[in-house]
Amino acid sequence: MKKLLAGAAIAAMLAASPVLAQTPPNVLIVGQIAEPQTLDPQVSTAANDFRILTNVFEGLVRFAEGTLEVEPALATDWTISDDGLIYTFNLRDDVTFHDGTPFNAEAVKFTFDRMLDENHPYYETGPFPLSFNFADVTSVEVLDDYTVEFTLGTPFAPFMTNLATNTGVIVSPTAVAEHGEDFGRNPVGTGPFKFEEWQSNTRVVVSRNDDYWGEPAGMETVVFRPITDANTRVAEMLSGGIDIMVEVPPDNVSMFAEDPGFTVYDAVGPHTWYVMLNAKEGPFADPLVRQAANYAVNKETLVNDVLSGTADVSAGPIPPAFAWAYNESVQPYPYDPEMAQQLLEESGVEDLSVTFYVTEGGSGMLDPIPMGTAIQADLEAVGFDVEIETYEWNTFLANVNPGLEGKADMAEMAWMTTDPDTLPFLTLRTAAWPEEGGFNSSYYSNVDVDEMLDQARMETDPETRAALYRDVQQVVHDDAPWIFVANWKQNAVSTANVQGFELQPDFNLLLRSVTKQ
Repeated sequence: MKKLLAGAAIAAMLAASPVLAQTPPNVLIVGQIAEPQTLDPQVSTAANDFRILTNVFEGLVRFAEGTLEVEPALATDWTISDDGLIYTFNLRDDVTFHDGTPFNAEAVKFTFDRMLDENHPYYETGPFPLSFNFADVTSVEVLDDYTVEFTLGTPFAPFMTNLATNTGVIVSPTAVAEHGEDFGRNPVGTGPFKFEEWQSNTRVVVSRNDDYWGEPAGMETVVFRPITDANTRVAEMLSGGIDIMVEVPPDNVSMFAEDPGFTVYDAVGPHTWYVMLNAKEGPFADPLVRQAANYAVNKETLVNDVLSGTADVSAGPIPPAFAWAYNESVQPYPYDPEMAQQLLEESGVEDLSVTFYVTEGGSGMLDPIPMGTAIQADLEAVGFDVEIETYEWNTFLANVNPGLEGKADMAEMAWMTTDPDTLPFLTLRTAAWPEEGGFNSSYYSNVDVDEMLDQARMETDPETRAALYRDVQQVVHDDAPWIFVANWKQNAVSTANVQGFELQPDFNLLLRSVTKQ
């Protein structure tokens, strides 16, 4: 009853006034950048959603706080066969889902079979766009109540890392059976917080799981509020309407840093912001035109002026946060309008009219409208005619993810990843074109890149695998399927009374240890 009353009190306050003088002491209010797409962890692809889901769900393993190193979670330990094909996990025997369903090996098998087996009775609760992460799994077998075995068809280097991502968390079979395709509006996991309500365009509320197997959460309730307009988020932060704001607008970072009433957090993570170029049709089907676009855009101005130094210029599809796989010899395209014009002349392409999809905001999208207009101006300065079409984030994704063919020539995009495999594998392979279920919405295709990415996934020697990613970066840089723009240094701000909060390199928000003084 106490939690329900707290939820009712929150609802009353938010309904009465969106700007609050002070949030309740037992409630943490987080200002998010957009409305969630879904709260089904296997269906979602957005970091905005994952920031909620990581507090409700858990996987067999997780990333240790502050790192991308894998540690036990719902599994206590595991063994890997010598040939790298069989992973056997021993599970915790003291865990219960929020709906009372026991956590066991059957639940693990259910979760992965739902994603991977087209004949599974709940496969239709998808789609499961990131099931790519587990495509090499050929079977999941229950050995006993608390032992589960994964068999892979080929050695798969990112497997443990992928298990630690939000797509690898375990869902309640009972809840999926009850809600079907509506499970994304009624999520049930084993995490430190349990789902209470989702009021569209208003809030998602989670409450402390008092039966959690680990250390209980410090806050009784967390409210995630979608505030898409950056200026409104800042105003809410300044007025006390929210306790934590993610993705601080670059112009406001120094203001919060200089105010003792707030704490600013920043951390380097594996983030890439780029503009995908339609390589299938239109002017960007010519690689010379794509290279020209990269020379035409002044990325230094974008990161230093538009983003106020909160990012670095990007050189390719693999961010420098993956230092072991990053190719330092690949340099960003310099700002060189004369070279851009020369390449355009060499291409012989006469019609440089292009449509550019820009989003109002979204996960990792930084300051997308000013960035889009700056890119538009730079391209037009060398001869392009750029028409911008702007969309709300979820509408934007609905337009971009199925592919740009017949619709647009360019589109902004950002990814936050946990392995150098993820972004290129899902967005640059020929087999990842949208009709194949991937996110290569610009239809880039290079057989050498395809082969290197497939080989890197199976390579168990770290240095050989790293060398393949370095080669991928060089080839993709030269082919220029994207305008390579920025690698963001993620940030957030909280009120000074928030304690125990830290940013994570996988861009999730771990709120279990957060308290308010």
